[in-house]
Order: sequence, then C-alpha cells, then structure tokens
Amino acid sequence: MKTSQALKVGIIGQGRSGRDIHANHLIHMSDYYQITAVVDLLQERRESAIQRFGCRAYETYEAMVEQEQLDLVINTSPSHLHFPITLDLLQRGFHVLCEKPLARLTAEVDLLIEASNKSGKLLAIFQQSRYLPAFVQIRRVIESGVLGRIIQIDFNNSAFARRWDWQTLQSSNGGNLSNVGSHTLDQALQLFGADMMPQIHCIMDRVNTFGDAEDYVKLIMRGQGRPTIDMEVSSCSAYPDDSFKIQGELGGLHGNPQRLEWKYFKPEEAPQQELVSVPLINNQGEPAYCSEDLTWYHHNWEASAEESRFEYMTQQMYESLYHTLTAGAPLEITPEQIRRQMAVMEECRRQNPHIYK
Repeated sequence: MKTSQALKVGIIGQGRSGRDIHANHLIHMSDYYQITAVVDLLQERRESAIQRFGCRAYETYEAMVEQEQLDLVINTSPSHLHFPITLDLLQRGFHVLCEKPLARLTAEVDLLIEASNKSGKLLAIFQQSRYLPAFVQIRRVIESGVLGRIIQIDFNNSAFARRWDWQTLQSSNGGNLSNVGSHTLDQALQLFGADMMPQIHCIMDRVNTFGDAEDYVKLIMRGQGRPTIDMEVSSCSAYPDDSFKIQGELGGLHGNPQRLEWKYFKPEEAPQQELVSVPLINNQGEPAYCSEDLTWYHHNWEASAEESRFEYMTQQMYESLYHTLTAGAPLEITPEQIRRQMAVMEECRRQNPHIYK
C-alpha cells in the first residue's frame, strides 16, 4: 500500500464512538487518514458528517463499501453487530478496525481470524488503553526488576453511576465487563503473560443498571508462577481506590492514569536475617516482634499535559495501525490476544448463571 498519501477511511456509525472518538480525531490526522465516507441510520447524523468532515454519507455499510474505494473500514456499530459486520467486511476484502468488544464468543473470533487469513486483509481491534501512558510506565517498572517478583496486581476501574442506555442490555453485548472491562482486561492479560490461560474466579452482580447485564464485576485470575490479578469494574463504588496497585517481592507501586508512585529496597543493602524458631526478645530481654530498618528508594511519574489528553491513546493506536498498513510493521494488538480476552469473558459469564442464564 502506498505511503505517499493518506489512507481512505470509511466509518460505520456516527455515535459516541464513531463520531466523538474516531472521526473527531482522524480529522486531525490528515497526513495519515482521510475520512472518505461514513454510515449512520439517522439522517441528521449523516448530514452533520457531510458538513463537518467533507465526506460522503450512506444509510447502510453495504452501500458504502459497494460504492467507495476504501483502504480501511472502521466498525463502530453497536457492540452486538461488531462480529457479523466485521466478518462480512473481511470476506468482501477490506481491512477492518473494529471497536471493542470484538465479539462475544471465542468461536466468533476464530471465524474472524479465519476470514482475515483467507482474504489476506488486516483485522485490528481498537483497544487503545494498551497505549495508556501510565500503563506503559507500569510495564517499564515491572520489566526493570526493581520490584522483584510480582505477587499481585490490582486493577480498579470503578465509580458510582447509574446507566439506562443500550449498553446495559445483554442482547446488545452490553454490561460492565464488555464495555469498560474490555480495556482493563486487556491490560491485565498483558501483565499476566501471553503464553497461558489464567484460572478464573468471577463474581458479577446487577445493582444500579436499568438493563439486564451486570454493572459489578470482581475477577480474580491466577496461574502457576504468575502474579494474582485482582480486577474490579464496578458502578457501585462511591469511594474508588487506586486504579493500579502492585505488590512485589522488593516493593510496590500504586497510582492512577495521572500519577504513579513506587518504592523498593535493594536486597544487597538489607540487614542479614536468619530464621529464629524460639520466641524473639529485645535487648532488654522482653518479648519482641520482627523489626528492621530498610532503605527505601522512592520514585514517581506524572503524565504530561499531552499524555493526559484522552485523544493521546487514540493517536498512538492510529499511528501504529498506519505503519502496519503502509509499511508492514507488526500488528501490536492482535486478534489472537483478543481471543484470550473473549475466553476469559465467556468463563466469567458461565460462572454467573444468575445473570447469564
């Protein structure tokens, strides 16, 4: 694919995602992408897109792809339509970027991967939180080894909110696990490790939602030799805790997307200790507790003004995708990675038959 001109893009949907996240960002990336056409069932949205983006607009995606020469189709249709529309587009021979959640079942992801391989067209998934600057920094800290072996990682993406739109419905592939949890779960699985499926224990509840899908998720993931992942995505948390918390052999980390703090000690500087099997006593011969002075090394990180913008992650995602489409760079977020995410979600729903019957 040529790199001398912007890629021609068609966007399916002009709602909260298609317009507010994708289109409103891509108009500022004109060296990379050109919004050629959009799709929406609502006439007023189509007319608004024509005026704002200088593109053509269609009522159906079938009409758009039949009449337009597109380098990439962005699927921001409602969640339950992600799979069938993406499958059709791949079979028609289009590169596709699909919003999350990619599908509902691993079997559906398998069909998408098969269609992508057969057509030779790219299947990309919009999991832009992989590029969250705080998450990138967390990976750097862990990989540096200063925290030692990682014992537990907490992910908390919670707040107090009531919700009554279509994303609260099971029929629309809604619920907190699919809507918000797909971002958190993607990050969690990256830190768990990509070479094995975690053991799953999940509790779901339905509290402040007006739909029939869950708005409370507590998910524990475990594996031999892996950190325990404690993930919470709740709409019932009036006092939300840190977004991230890490317990390590030599220290820990905590914080949120704006600021992180971590501390650790160096084993070679720690006092030498030996196991004592008899009661401990202090210098006065009195009962004592284990006590020692460790030298702690403290560090912190803060997101820059640029990194704090919500659009920053979207830009990183689209720049990476552009290099994949035009220069053959490896796809950073692969369908195989997302397939494991779907497998975890399937197991969570299986363990909560009171909600997912």
